Amino acid sequence: MSRRYDIDDLLTLMRVLRDPQQGCPWDVKQHWDSIVPHTLEEAYEVADAIERRAFDELPGELGDLLFQVVYYSQFGREEGRFDFHDVVHVLTDKMLKRHPHVFVDGTLESRRQGESAAEVETRQVKSRWESLKAAERESRAEGEARHVSALDDVPRTLPALSRASKLSKRAARAGFDWPDAVGVMDKLEEELAEVREALDAGDHDHAASEVGDLLFATVNLARRLGVDPEACLRGTNGRFERRFRYMERALVEQGTALERASLEQMEERWQEAKRLEREQPEREQASPPHQGLAGAD
Repeated sequence: MSRRYDIDDLLTLMRVLRDPQQGCPWDVKQHWDSIVPHTLEEAYEVADAIERRAFDELPGELGDLLFQVVYYSQFGREEGRFDFHDVVHVLTDKMLKRHPHVFVDGTLESRRQGESAAEVETRQVKSRWESLKAAERESRAEGEARHVSALDDVPRTLPALSRASKLSKRAARAGFDWPDAVGVMDKLEEELAEVREALDAGDHDHAASEVGDLLFATVNLARRLGVDPEACLRGTNGRFERRFRYMERALVEQGTALERASLEQMEERWQEAKRLEREQPEREQASPPHQGLAGAD
């Protein structure tokens, strides 16, 4: 049996790939910005494998995502900025500081005594985590001589829906929030009315702006319900795709191409797809088994 490769082997592989003389031409010409799209794609492929419960695919997908970290670490090493071991050290040190309820002395060897994880008060843990992250933001702001905002370090490169979710969470923690979900529903109705008003006035630019406000309010409703809007929308995308494909097949089977079918015929097959989906056991459906709870940002 061949030996199992470890992280040092992976780092060696990357160094060879990037070697100007012996490496791969494609890898040699990559740089910080060129790899970013691949990183985002690999992260989504990990999420997709998890949602499909394709656990046999997950080691490969996680490896692809890890390879992105190794790439950036190699760039840092080549420029004398940092290397992979610095990444591991900074991450471990940060997590130790953020988990004093687990590593009570701030060292990897220390442990909490007495209470089980289930007995630790969740609200206290979350509050401590948020305080530590706020302190980190303040420290960074001081180093950059700028004002500290509750919205600092929410990445601009996040998908708009995910970024809206994080921005609204930060604002809510600062007290800028509706008292309950009913208030958000009222806001949704208000934004929808403004979309109608802009359309009635023939102002499509204003309507587009109001659609953005409507989407942002919807994200806030998801937050209030404790669900992740990105996961909710992915679930809806999956259901839409399943039903649409069923509708296409059903129409073809009855001798009608989709482009020649009437809206009534399409609607009939669409409702049929929904009915069959409700009757189908949940485990056989392609959609993820849960919509995902909204996590901490």
